[in-house]
Amino acid sequence: MLLSLLPVASIGATEAPATRTIVLVRHGYYLPDAKADPKLGPHLAPIGVAQAHLAGARLAALPGRFDAMYVSPVQRARDTAAVIAGDFPGRHFEVVDDLAECTPPTRRTEVTADEKPADLAACARQFDRLFADYFKPAHGHARTELMVCHGNVIRNMVVRALGVDSKAWLEMSVGNASITRILVEADGRFKVISVGDVGHIPPSLRTGATGDAERSLAIPALP
Repeated sequence: MLLSLLPVASIGATEAPATRTIVLVRHGYYLPDAKADPKLGPHLAPIGVAQAHLAGARLAALPGRFDAMYVSPVQRARDTAAVIAGDFPGRHFEVVDDLAECTPPTRRTEVTADEKPADLAACARQFDRLFADYFKPAHGHARTELMVCHGNVIRNMVVRALGVDSKAWLEMSVGNASITRILVEADGRFKVISVGDVGHIPPSLRTGATGDAERSLAIPALP
């Protein structure tokens, strides 16, 4: 009876820490489009839609359910989430601005030669917020959360979870519609379960990772 008189914040504060599993999905393949919104970017290409369908089927087959589903505000991620949502009827994706793609500092300076220092610093702060807000133990019961986002975001979260040089993120490659899983233990320790898993995508449809060929669903000319 006494418990019912306690403020909600007090009740939550007494809940024991629990594990949190974060499943990160990179968006599907897309092509540059000069007509696209400069902030949101282009839509998925047909092959990217196919990849998203395969990712959705894989995610729906996982045991348990997602306690929350988040998506970047960028169009290619939103398109990917919209396709995945077909395998989760009645569920809703929440847009998280800090899941947007950007370029943080990296030790491969040739990659960031054209980036403004202020933009690199702003991206680092964005990823600081994302990691602090979401990559932490749950409270009361174990949680599993889905994030549909981007390659830079995913790789940066992985190096942070590993506790290694945060500028080493470019030394990884994650394909389109790949699945990365990070477990946060109840005591705050991290376990990286998988990075860039594309087992659900046939080799002929894989794109976006080092070594993957450029693909197209266009019909070639008849020889």
